Amino acid sequence: MKILMVCLGNICRSPLAHGILQHKANEAGLEWEIDSAGTNGYHNGEKPDPRSVSIAGIYGIDITYQNSRQITVEDLDYYDIIYVMDTSNYNNVMTMCTSDSQKDKVKLILNEITPGANEAVPDPYYGGDKGFENVYKMLDEACEFIIKKA
Repeated sequence: MKILMVCLGNICRSPLAHGILQHKANEAGLEWEIDSAGTNGYHNGEKPDPRSVSIAGIYGIDITYQNSRQITVEDLDYYDIIYVMDTSNYNNVMTMCTSDSQKDKVKLILNEITPGANEAVPDPYYGGDKGFENVYKMLDEACEFIIKKA
């Protein structure tokens, strides 16, 4: 299974989702390939936000190896599932799609735990440290559900 996590800048939400799901997949003995990207390239090459690194570290997950990158057209074919964090990310990725098979791969991550609700993982960038804790918990729950479905 190859899964791509996508948010706006690939420094807060998608690196956390990437790290959480990779950690859970490894613990479950699943040989999954997980990566993350942003819909814009503003932070290309940068490490995750220090607050994302910190909250992941509190839960025993290292995301310091990740570097921000922008999603590419090639990603749409390469990955089996593309999880996006909000409807803006969803719409941006969908405009890149050129086939129904690509469009079928794009999913809002929180729809895994609340199907059809189309809830967003809020961007914690301006939400202070508590925002990162809340986002971590949302993503942890969604990733746990993804693993249990495997």
